[in-house]
Amino acid sequence: MNDSTIIDRLLTDTKIWAVVGLSANPDRPSHRVAAKLQSIGMTIVPVNPLEDEILGEKSYPDLASIPFKVEVVDVFRRSEQAGVHVDEAIAIGAKAVWMQLDVIDEAAAGRATDAGLDVVMDRCPAIELRRRGR
Repeated sequence: MNDSTIIDRLLTDTKIWAVVGLSANPDRPSHRVAAKLQSIGMTIVPVNPLEDEILGEKSYPDLASIPFKVEVVDVFRRSEQAGVHVDEAIAIGAKAVWMQLDVIDEAAAGRATDAGLDVVMDRCPAIELRRRGR
C-alpha cells in the first residue's frame, strides 16, 4: 500500500474518480481535492446523498447508483465508515480505492487488495500531485 508506483499510475492513467463524501462547500478539503482532480482532466463523480450536483457534476447517493464504470473510489469519510465504501468499491468493480489523509482501515484495505484493487491509504491526491509537480 501507498507504493509510489501505484500512486503514480492512479494519478496518471485513471480518469474517472468517484469522490465519496464530496462536499458542496468550497471550504471543505473534499471540495478542494475534487476541484484539483478536475483541473488536471479527471472526471469526478460526487457521491453525496444530500446534494444533486457538485462542481458541475451530478451527485449520486451511493456508489451502486452510478450508471457507468468508475476507476478510483476516493473516500472522504471517517475511518470507521470507510469499510462500507471500500466494500461498495469492490462490488462495483472499481480498479482502486484511495482513502484520504487520516482515513485508515487496515481490514478494509486488505479486503480490497484481496479483491484485486489497488489501495492507497492515509494520503491525499492533491498533495501527491503537488509532489509530482502537477
